[in-house]
Amino acid sequence: MLPLIYHSQYSALTLPDKHRYPINKYRLLFEAIFHSELSNKVSIHQPNRADITKIKAIHDSEYVDDLLFNRLPAAKMRRIGFPWSDELINRTLLSTGGTQLTVDLALEHGIAIHLSGGYHHAHHDFGSGFCLFNDLAIAAKHALSFSHIDKVMIIDCDVHHGDGTATLFADDPNIITFSVHCDKNFPARKPDSDVDLALERNTSTDDYLTALKGVLPLLLAQHRPDLVIYDAGVDIHQHDELGYFDISKQGLYQRDHYILAQSKAQNIPVAAVIGGGYRTNHQDLVELHLQLIYAALLVHNK
Repeated sequence: MLPLIYHSQYSALTLPDKHRYPINKYRLLFEAIFHSELSNKVSIHQPNRADITKIKAIHDSEYVDDLLFNRLPAAKMRRIGFPWSDELINRTLLSTGGTQLTVDLALEHGIAIHLSGGYHHAHHDFGSGFCLFNDLAIAAKHALSFSHIDKVMIIDCDVHHGDGTATLFADDPNIITFSVHCDKNFPARKPDSDVDLALERNTSTDDYLTALKGVLPLLLAQHRPDLVIYDAGVDIHQHDELGYFDISKQGLYQRDHYILAQSKAQNIPVAAVIGGGYRTNHQDLVELHLQLIYAALLVHNK
């Protein structure tokens, strides 16, 4: 059984009309899995809220407290892009805990997938771009608490650069950050990851896969990580409203299968999160995110 991590609170957030964030996609994705033949091939695990001390090991303590207790200035909340609410804090803490649980289950089963996560624009002392806490960073630090984990690689294939993750681990040799993203897209300022693969707008499926395959095997061989945390954002898809790439649905599957298979071939566990994806009709994202599930089942069962 392939472990999936999910909580019903992921979509339990009331947002203003026409808000860009696709809050319903988590529920719709879970329902698509639960009401299909996939339900017999996966196990569902519910996370707890993240431990605040683990969040403060990554983020500035004052920022964390101000966010939790609604003391953050309005300008900083606007930079995040959500109105403050108890619902927002609850789902954020659950999603952050969910990515940590994904790490735990990946180490046990080889692959685990979080039906949320990928909040890579959260920096040490501020949030940005719909990201309050950087769950990827918190989970990577959590992974290093295991005695047999000495090095973690974060492979971030969301169309947007993983700027928060890059700055958080700029001086940490035990966590390798690798971002594959659109060169002219959010954020405007892109700090250096350990490795950046910046691709032009309108990059095709073939060119994307060729570029990825030209870099990833070398990185895995050079750094020999004990765990991969993989952000499988689908906002690289050709019809994404914030993406600007020309990647097909089949290209998403090929990307996911390649990364998971390369990792498994080297006995590297993978904790994957579904990452970003932006469509006015949230249902349109479900089939795109399912490509990760299909790819993981094939790799996991080999």
